[in-house]
Amino acid sequence: MDKKKIFIYANGTPSSRRTERKLLAKLDKSGHTIANSFSGEVDLMVVIGGDGTFLQAIHNYDFPQVPIIGINTGHLGFFQEIMPSQLDEFIFNFEQGKYSIQKLTTVKMRLVENDKEHIHIGLNEVAIKGNSTHSIHLNISIGGSFIERFSGDGLLIATPAGSTAYNYSLGGSIVDPRLNILQVTPIAPMNTTAYRAFTSSILLPSGLSLGVVPDMKDKDSALRIIYDGNYKVYEHVSEIEVTFSDKEIHLLRFENYDFWNKVKTKFL
Repeated sequence: MDKKKIFIYANGTPSSRRTERKLLAKLDKSGHTIANSFSGEVDLMVVIGGDGTFLQAIHNYDFPQVPIIGINTGHLGFFQEIMPSQLDEFIFNFEQGKYSIQKLTTVKMRLVENDKEHIHIGLNEVAIKGNSTHSIHLNISIGGSFIERFSGDGLLIATPAGSTAYNYSLGGSIVDPRLNILQVTPIAPMNTTAYRAFTSSILLPSGLSLGVVPDMKDKDSALRIIYDGNYKVYEHVSEIEVTFSDKEIHLLRFENYDFWNKVKTKFL
């Protein structure tokens, strides 16, 4: 196998730093080149840390199109493929080409505030919440057809990859990443004689968009938009549209990887 140019992104924990030092020594011994900074010429990105570090890396580098492999020094490590004890195995399998590329879709939110458009993209999810303790009211449409006036704490729109994250803690379904759907999950929906809202997740195929028009008084009109744990606050939002993004993440997966086996080991 030709020697590769590899970029390493690690968080600052002692465990990650130890793992990074060991990996650097092993890659250098194998003849691979270590990139000091990320560029389009990199053949592989290695992310050392937990799922939070993985999400931080892809946002910092604007959803890079190079293959990415994760080494788990965090807690859950759902995106992370290997453990620090498997560095030799990782290098051998990588050099032998014993891996596949898993493409993960992303979700895009287009938001209009005071006639200015803002775009946010998430690998796991995007969410719409109020910026105060008040409930929010959102007029929801799917594919241009009005569905309901939602009342509650907010809405979460998750990708299949993100179905096991915040979505799962809200009671949403786990979705196989080979399915090309978005999952809309309500956050603390109100369902009384005064307010009606759907209380379970809605699954949308790739061709349909979710439209949201806020319906709130000016004093409570601020919305907090969350995307993969990042957030921004907007005032006077006139409309929101959520669709699939054309950006993809390419995860390196080795021959023994199985999504449902990972679900079993991480959650059951």
